Amino acid sequence: MERIKSFFQRQTAYEPLEGGSEALDGEQSVYSEHDRFSWTDYSIFVLLGIAMLWAWNMFLAAAPYFQHRFKSNDALLQNFQPAILSVSTVGSMGSIIVLTKLQARANYPKRIMASLAINIVVFTLLAMSTRLFLGISTSAYFAFLMVNVFCSSLATALCQNGLFAYVAGFGHESYTQGIMAGQGIAGVLPCIAQIVSVLSVKENNPTTDGPQESNTSAFAYFLTATAISSTTLAAFLYMLSRESAKAQLKHTLGPDGMEASFSSHSSNGRRSIPLTRMARKLFWIAGAIFLAFVITMVYPVFTSQILSIRDPTSAGRLFQPTTFIPLAFLFWNTGDLIGRVLPAVPALSLTGRPRVLFILSVARVVFIPLYLLCNLHGKGAKVNSDVFYLVVVQLLFGISNGYVGSSCMMGFVEWVDPEEREAAGGFMSLCLVTGLTVGSFLSFLAAGPG
Repeated sequence: MERIKSFFQRQTAYEPLEGGSEALDGEQSVYSEHDRFSWTDYSIFVLLGIAMLWAWNMFLAAAPYFQHRFKSNDALLQNFQPAILSVSTVGSMGSIIVLTKLQARANYPKRIMASLAINIVVFTLLAMSTRLFLGISTSAYFAFLMVNVFCSSLATALCQNGLFAYVAGFGHESYTQGIMAGQGIAGVLPCIAQIVSVLSVKENNPTTDGPQESNTSAFAYFLTATAISSTTLAAFLYMLSRESAKAQLKHTLGPDGMEASFSSHSSNGRRSIPLTRMARKLFWIAGAIFLAFVITMVYPVFTSQILSIRDPTSAGRLFQPTTFIPLAFLFWNTGDLIGRVLPAVPALSLTGRPRVLFILSVARVVFIPLYLLCNLHGKGAKVNSDVFYLVVVQLLFGISNGYVGSSCMMGFVEWVDPEEREAAGGFMSLCLVTGLTVGSFLSFLAAGPG
């Protein structure tokens, strides 16, 4: 018992540093006492957070339409979802590495605007593809889709790299929280838009042969994504024109001051922070977030393959594949949003227990066999209940992801010195993206034969 108890207790080598959650010495001096919180700026940051992850969630929620496009090619039908995950995560990881190396003269507002412009083009092309060149081969459409997925991953990297550096110049933690809230909302809204776009179109001759989503609903869905990016771009341009934004940005620490640098030289004079030191100090909490997202990446594959236990010919439209699959994504993302909020409750916070977070992260593997109990590929469910699938599997899996992920990203600052925080943030982001990348490749194993 003593050995078990000691495992959960904080060790000297992994003890939160005194003052670890306090501000850096002199940090407040770079911000004016007259800087005030603005609901207008906060709302725009929420919108930017939504736009940052909208593309990612859109490609997942649009699985029924892509299934319809690939139905004549079994190989592509089985593997398109893992391919989307792999191209997206590898593209984002590679782009973030390159952008980090190009930070010396980075113009972060331009990076944000470029990301939104890229997404406008991508979503517009996807909307056009539902009306034009419908006779092209599945292989050609697959190549077209992968190019668009890669471009959107570049846009996501540009937005992530630029937005968190840009928001630091305002000196308000609440604005960063707005971005995180927007990311959670980005998981919910695309699923709702997908369901509404399908239900708003009159259905013709439903069959049991697979998803039969109309081109009209897909067109409306992709066009909604274009509208989100366009609205966000207009709002961000308005923010840049605001005098309050211009005044607050004068207090920023410099174009490369808010990003971690792991190179041997830094233009702002910061000393290099070895990755080995970060790995040693953040071993448990970094391992927790890495494993959390490795395990999480199986959910998009299973979700696109599990159908309702109800007969599609007699059940309501909500239980037909074109709406049931987005509904399942909605349950998972709603859970993820709930999980992101839970660590804010002091009684539920585990930021001071990294080993417990690591164990919870590993324990999430139990959800994988639970998926196998559901109506996979429409072949029947061992647990004959849609409630079991949507609530017990999807909702709880999503809550566990949001809770572990948010706890790790909120708690790592307790375990490093103040001057190491930016490097630690970069290291944690690297662990998160690496987890997504590894998980996306492992997801091919979950995409077994139908």
